[in-house]
Amino acid sequence: MKELLEKLGIKEVNPGVCAGPDDWLEDSQGKELISTNPTTGEPLAKVIQATENTYEEVVSQAESSFYEWRMTPAPKRGLAVRDLGQALRDLKEPLSELVSLEMGKIKPEGLGEVQEMIDICDFAVGLSRQLYGLTIQSERSRHRMYEQWHPLGPIGVVTAFNFPVAVWSWNTAVAVVCGDPVVWKPSSEVPLTAIAVQNIANKVMADHGLKGIFNLAIGRGSVVGEQMINDRRISLISFTGSTKMGRRVSEAVAKRFGRTILELGGNNAIIVDKDADLDLAVRAVLFAAVGTAGQRCTTTRRLIMHKSVASELTERIVNAYKQVRIGDPLKDGILMGPLVNQAAVEDMMGALEKAKEQGGEVIYGGNRLPDLGERFVEPTIVKMPSQTEIVHQETFAPILYLLECENLDEALTLHNEVPQGLSSAIFTTSLLSAEKFLSHEGSDCGLANVNIGTSGAEIGGAFGGEKETGGGRESGSDAWKAYMRRQTTTINWSKELPLAQGIKFE
Repeated sequence: MKELLEKLGIKEVNPGVCAGPDDWLEDSQGKELISTNPTTGEPLAKVIQATENTYEEVVSQAESSFYEWRMTPAPKRGLAVRDLGQALRDLKEPLSELVSLEMGKIKPEGLGEVQEMIDICDFAVGLSRQLYGLTIQSERSRHRMYEQWHPLGPIGVVTAFNFPVAVWSWNTAVAVVCGDPVVWKPSSEVPLTAIAVQNIANKVMADHGLKGIFNLAIGRGSVVGEQMINDRRISLISFTGSTKMGRRVSEAVAKRFGRTILELGGNNAIIVDKDADLDLAVRAVLFAAVGTAGQRCTTTRRLIMHKSVASELTERIVNAYKQVRIGDPLKDGILMGPLVNQAAVEDMMGALEKAKEQGGEVIYGGNRLPDLGERFVEPTIVKMPSQTEIVHQETFAPILYLLECENLDEALTLHNEVPQGLSSAIFTTSLLSAEKFLSHEGSDCGLANVNIGTSGAEIGGAFGGEKETGGGRESGSDAWKAYMRRQTTTINWSKELPLAQGIKFE
């Protein structure tokens, strides 16, 4: 472990604030944060958190850097992101191992997360030579009308523990080619992965003679988070977290007329229709419900089954769950690691008690696994008589609720009546059912899949959801527009001054 941390620039005690290649800021007033290994509960290293003073230094540097960075041609900005992607390639193995060590996801998922970072860098490099605006036909003779896109300003990125590095990259790679420096506040559960990524970004900045483009401020939400969401210099806040906290962020930023990208709760469902390929469905449900120990925003939490296949599908899923190997996520063959902290374990157990009170029957799992460690639990399947209050809530743990339906219309009603709207899926071999699921009367989520699960979005598409998920979009497609300001421009190249709509003012 010590060798791994040293390879990524992690010390026994680390400053958690950075505004440039050589600007790790220290403040004697900064409080210590201890990062622990969720598998063993043992401490990994300490981080000195940001104070109001060090936060101010970081944001001032980001604001100062913005004025120069916005004048750098976008293709040249892309060169910095290209080199960031290459640096991540070079350190993919150790960084992914640190993700697994500090967060608790299994090795293949840690590797996949770092690959997402590499992929979005590739995407953003190509984007740096695009950033297209429209040419619009003017009603006035000898007038040209078009739209152009300008850099927005410093961006605040607040990330959650479950994807400690990938979500930062979704925002940062795109924001940087758009001309915006980034100030990153990571989750306090995973500060070391953030420091490792900042070390990588620092080398890229040094190679390009840059400062203040990639910035880090590790600290409590009550200190760094509150300052950031109320800071008028931060043009946009991209926040990933709970709906409750997202509402607080949205209200605070809206008061100052700032922008937000909100990626909040997900209470995702898979519908399995009567004609579904059950082999495919079982494999998809297993990964989507158990992967990352149920701690993905796209985790499948509800399985809505047609009654004609419910009995067989339930039996097959239970058998699949019995084969899930639980343990140290860094060991080969393990499919599920620990929950992130003890509070997550208590939340899971509390949800299971409520499910039982509301008529639910635990048909698999439901137990803690103290022999493995305090944060280990069994993935759990609960058969519910109806979609009760607890099923409407998102519990960030490996609980899968089973529901039955008579037909697709009933399935869609069950699917859409929860307040969240992130990811969704249907398994069917019927073209009519698939198209209905994807139509206006189908899934109300931001992500809708046919014959694949709810997890595992590619970076080429915009990622985000509706309703209490927040409505934000990150990563691919035209999500880049959120990080820029649109300007509609009209040029008169005649010697006349005609007014629009034929107005005469003479």
